[in-house]
Amino acid sequence: MKTDIYALVTGASRGIGRAIAERLARDGYTVLINYKSNQQSALSCQQAIEAAGGKAELLPFDVADGAAIEAALNAWDAAHEGEHISVLVNNAGIRRDGLLVFMNEDEWHDVLRTTTEGFYYTTHHVLPAMLRARKGRIVNITSISGVSGLPGQTNYSAAKAALIGATKALSKEVAARKVTVNAVAPGFIATDMTADLDEAELKKTIPAGRFGKPEEVAALVSFLCSDEASYITGQVINIAGGIG
Repeated sequence: MKTDIYALVTGASRGIGRAIAERLARDGYTVLINYKSNQQSALSCQQAIEAAGGKAELLPFDVADGAAIEAALNAWDAAHEGEHISVLVNNAGIRRDGLLVFMNEDEWHDVLRTTTEGFYYTTHHVLPAMLRARKGRIVNITSISGVSGLPGQTNYSAAKAALIGATKALSKEVAARKVTVNAVAPGFIATDMTADLDEAELKKTIPAGRFGKPEEVAALVSFLCSDEASYITGQVINIAGGIG
């Protein structure tokens, strides 16, 4: 009889998502590594997990495509009869920065769709099994941009703020079934997603005086997924070096 406990991390092939996947694997979860197109990076993440003695599976789908999400998760369910996903980390997101006055429709809709549609379809699929099991963890990776807003990121701020609202509402719907829903709001974290930013200048605006590390975000997610965090739900925790 299988005893694997599964954790799905969207956008897990690199950056914060990869750090979370590797940390949850160390915590004993069999990690489902979601990615859209970068199979090489996803395989690298899987190999790193397995080399460290953990377990991981690849689960490709586009979080902005509801039909693709349903097809991928239905196929996973069929291949894992009697098992379910106990932890969901909604991490996938994209940036299309620019001032709103110059922003085109695609830059607006693509960013909103990736975050909000990804949250809806993925969470909607895995939530019933968590409720039946009377245990589950959902962690939504939002951003300090969604907490306080950042100029040049009206689309990204709107998407991440929507995720915060969804976190707070859903947490109240499922708390009685022992499913917790929390959000983590990173500030400036040193990943390829922030590689185009002026780190030297931005560090001057951060009380801690540095960019964060993906592993620091992963440690917080690990705690929120643990039994010790069973009384924490509906919260948005900034991990931003004092910003916000």
